[in-house]
Amino acid sequence: MKSQRGGVQPVSHDQLFQKHDHDSYKAGRKLPGPTRCPDCGAVFQKGRWSWGSAPDAAHEERCPACHRIRDKFPAGFVALKGAFLAEHRDEILHLIRNHEAKEKAERPLQRIIAIVEGADGMMVTTTDTHLARDLAQALQRAYKGELGLHYNKEENLLRATWSR
Repeated sequence: MKSQRGGVQPVSHDQLFQKHDHDSYKAGRKLPGPTRCPDCGAVFQKGRWSWGSAPDAAHEERCPACHRIRDKFPAGFVALKGAFLAEHRDEILHLIRNHEAKEKAERPLQRIIAIVEGADGMMVTTTDTHLARDLAQALQRAYKGELGLHYNKEENLLRATWSR
């Protein structure tokens, strides 16, 4: 079922685990190994980015997460709204930051770009659709409330809303 906004559809769990070859932030070629990101220090080896050390002579290229952060071009948006958010702001921010730290420790490309607070609530932007989904689901598990997930496959973009 299509929504009224630009063909955005509700996301199923399986859709987010399908391979996305159309993400312009993923290298379209095989990177020489090891490759080190000059911004965050993540290392590309054996087909994946991870935390670790690279030899001094390692190739340097910005990782997809740092590229998205530099361009201010998120793959995930998590909108938080409601009176509960205002009453439990610090606790919710703590949950979000802890969840990001845990994910980022194992998956360097999953990071928060920004957390922006406004009159209507809070917007968390992420470098990865999976992190946006995981943050929204962590809020739902911890605090209940209403959760909506909308994934746009063509743009590799996830918009999540959580309110209570």
